Amino acid sequence: MSTYSPAQRRRILFAAITASSMGFIDGSVISIVTAAIRATLDASLADVQWVSNAYLLTLSSLLLLGGAAGDRFGLRNVFAAGIVLFVIASMASAFAASPAMLIAARAVQGLGAAFMVPGSLAIIAEAYPKEERGGAIGTWAAASSLTTLLGPVLGGALLTWFGDNSWRWVFAINLPLGAIALALLFGTPSSTKKERKPLDIVGALLATPMLFLLSWAFIDSSGWFWAYLGAGLVVLLLFLWWEQRASAPMLPLALFADPRFSGAQAVTFLIYFALSAVLFYLPMVMIAGWFVSPAEVALSMLPFGIVLTILSPLAGKLTDRLGPGPVIAAGGFLVTLAIVALGLTAPLHQVWFAVVPILTLFGIGMSGVAGPISTAVMGAVSEGETGTASAINNAVARVAGLIAIASMGGLAVFVFTLGGSDATGFGVVPEDATSGALEAMRVAATDRSFAAVCFATSALALLGSILSWLLLERRPPAVPRSGAKSEADATP
Repeated sequence: MSTYSPAQRRRILFAAITASSMGFIDGSVISIVTAAIRATLDASLADVQWVSNAYLLTLSSLLLLGGAAGDRFGLRNVFAAGIVLFVIASMASAFAASPAMLIAARAVQGLGAAFMVPGSLAIIAEAYPKEERGGAIGTWAAASSLTTLLGPVLGGALLTWFGDNSWRWVFAINLPLGAIALALLFGTPSSTKKERKPLDIVGALLATPMLFLLSWAFIDSSGWFWAYLGAGLVVLLLFLWWEQRASAPMLPLALFADPRFSGAQAVTFLIYFALSAVLFYLPMVMIAGWFVSPAEVALSMLPFGIVLTILSPLAGKLTDRLGPGPVIAAGGFLVTLAIVALGLTAPLHQVWFAVVPILTLFGIGMSGVAGPISTAVMGAVSEGETGTASAINNAVARVAGLIAIASMGGLAVFVFTLGGSDATGFGVVPEDATSGALEAMRVAATDRSFAAVCFATSALALLGSILSWLLLERRPPAVPRSGAKSEADATP
């Protein structure tokens, strides 16, 4: 492992923040610029869905390979290569002349992110000693949440001031951000293993169709759910069989023997499943069901990101002191309360007196999850496996989001149609005027659908909170005497 000076640690931290900002901005802003993309490229609804899914699916499928590459060839080297590829694909996206070109560029962007995203956390873990790691990751999480928050604001401002074609600048901004990140990395040390094992290409070739089929089973609405799901599970079994026998697997199954590591992945899936579903469908319900303007929706969601940004460093320090288990358990419980409250208050249509304070509570809870869960993952593996561990955790979070949005959409549509409403009316502002009774029925069905999503996902968030308390590391309080236990003596 390389030795980093304090100045080099700060450069590594800011480089990780800057590079991560590119991915988070592009991820959070895409829903805002979808209509503009459709208008300027004459894209269909299926086209713009693929603009999002092409990125997420390649990212999710190849994250494990990206993490393994970092451990094999040096975190800094692979991290920098991912930044370069991401920026090139971003510029291709900015200049795309057709939906097909944009979809292809987004798929390559996901490939670059697969090598960049796991490196952003792993390189922090490599640069900082264990006793300072939680605070550094907390700072990274705060900055990441801020850039995620600013993505929709940036997209909305560009579209408002410069028109539909300005969506291209959302991708073009990655050129200066990527240049800054690479400049910060220049001259910092890079550790590599003396024995370079081959990359698990077969594993990557199996993981890609596996995640595609499992995700598409929930995304597709043609009635082929069981066929896609069954095929995905078959490929999953092949993938696990190969990883068990591969000499250098990109998914070392032995890592899951540690209950702290496997527990952290379970908690990540459950809480990020809930987070992704609620934050995806809430704006849709507010706009289509409550007739709230997009600008007001964006403003109402600001408190979530603000408190998450402010409190993440504090959560990191608490994690250093108490261990990730208690912090994540408390955060997950607050997330559960917030989601239940959103479901209960949905019929009130109160933006400022219900949604805003509830999302503030939601943000407080997520501040106790976002950074600490990364600390839990890094603390459960050896120093040489941090890239792989980070990639696994990132893949779990993104697959959770993909499946959550698709599966909870199915639940929402099912509940929406129970009252007699047409399934195609969910989440869509009616173009033609309807009778008062029909419109009231549609709005009520929308509220019930969102409440169903909230109650289902709140149960998962609560389970994640319980598992974090039971499985993740808890550190005993410091004993004020000469024989006090050190952090290395902490017990799970």
